[in-house]
Amino acid sequence: MFKRIYLFNKREFLPKKNNFNRGFLFSPLLIIPLFLVIISGLLIKSIQGDFLVSNYLDHILTGFLGYLLAFFISYIPLERLRKYLVPFYLCTLISLLLIYFFGISVSGAQRWLNLGFFSFQPSEVAKLSTVLTLALVLDKKIILTIRDLVLPLLVVIIPWLLIFFQPDLGTSLVLLVLTGVMLYWSQMPIEWILIMMFCLVTSILYLTLPTLLIFWIPFIGYLAYRSSKKKIIFSTIAISLHLLVAKLTPILWQYGLKEYQKDRLVLFLDPNRDPLGGGYHLIQSQIAIGSGGLFGTGLLKGKLTNLQFIPEQHTDFIFSALGEELGFVGCIVVLFLFFFLIKKLINTATIARTNFESLIVIGIASTFLFQIIINLFMTIGLGPVTGIPLPFMSYGRTSLVTNFISMGFVLSILKRSRSLRSS
Repeated sequence: MFKRIYLFNKREFLPKKNNFNRGFLFSPLLIIPLFLVIISGLLIKSIQGDFLVSNYLDHILTGFLGYLLAFFISYIPLERLRKYLVPFYLCTLISLLLIYFFGISVSGAQRWLNLGFFSFQPSEVAKLSTVLTLALVLDKKIILTIRDLVLPLLVVIIPWLLIFFQPDLGTSLVLLVLTGVMLYWSQMPIEWILIMMFCLVTSILYLTLPTLLIFWIPFIGYLAYRSSKKKIIFSTIAISLHLLVAKLTPILWQYGLKEYQKDRLVLFLDPNRDPLGGGYHLIQSQIAIGSGGLFGTGLLKGKLTNLQFIPEQHTDFIFSALGEELGFVGCIVVLFLFFFLIKKLINTATIARTNFESLIVIGIASTFLFQIIINLFMTIGLGPVTGIPLPFMSYGRTSLVTNFISMGFVLSILKRSRSLRSS
């Protein structure tokens, strides 16, 4: 078992004998997401108003379907699914590629495939398929050399490129973060992860304060030098990587992002520069949350929410409706539920029977946690609008079902790890 997993593998996490199969239908890993779905369903009803055009019932019914699907998936041992993971990953790549030829464009982004009776968003499924395939690759593998990184990075870079150029900046960031966390969990040196993650910092510095790269690039070389046996070679590779990132940054900025995405990345620092354009979402979201006060206006009674002051509030900005109608107290309750859910996921990762299962759970946990943090920061104005949904709360059938399928895998892992320890 990986060293970092052992650090958390404490006996207090183990359940009592014969209790592992009791009440699994009412596990917090299922009940908390279902509760979040119901609350957000009511918020969606408040946002959209008229029952005939509201998506709230659709959201709740999809949530219950996902809940039952997750419960049934929990009875399937993941070891039986290993041989299907690579085909599943390849099918995901094909669906991402089909977006460019047959995709439906909404608000300047081409992210959906129309399957006749419903629309399907492949990038949401790609997050789960990347976690599963990366876990398969990293199983029984400790990253000790650059050569060990080639296959794991290849697994991620292909869907990342297909998603980034849709364009879908938010999901592409999610893939990068879950990759970093899973590599760390598989005992990769933390300096290596920082070198990869700091590519984003290099891009930002190149666009804003390019003179600082004179000090930043040598610092990257120092991190590489102290973390590898082949110090000179690895330092040269790390410095070359960041110089290449700096060189490619203006190209990606010019051709990889739409104009509205560029506005979003800049205007969050001062949304009042364009209050009726790119900064409108952020300003109205902050007003809505602030107007909720301590206890909120009450469910279905938010004035800004009822009057639809925030465009597409039922998707990426659902938290602003929560802040207005349930106030600070409601927000704290929801944040506590998210915190408890992530804690349960991390605990499950530490008691998983195999590296493969542990990596899957930590990948799912990092995906949820990053989306929660970025969505909340975006909603309250501390981060740019990136189109990252709030798990189980933002409206989106593909996202919601995929999230519940992920919870089904986690329950399957938890059930078998408890079964092994109670035998």
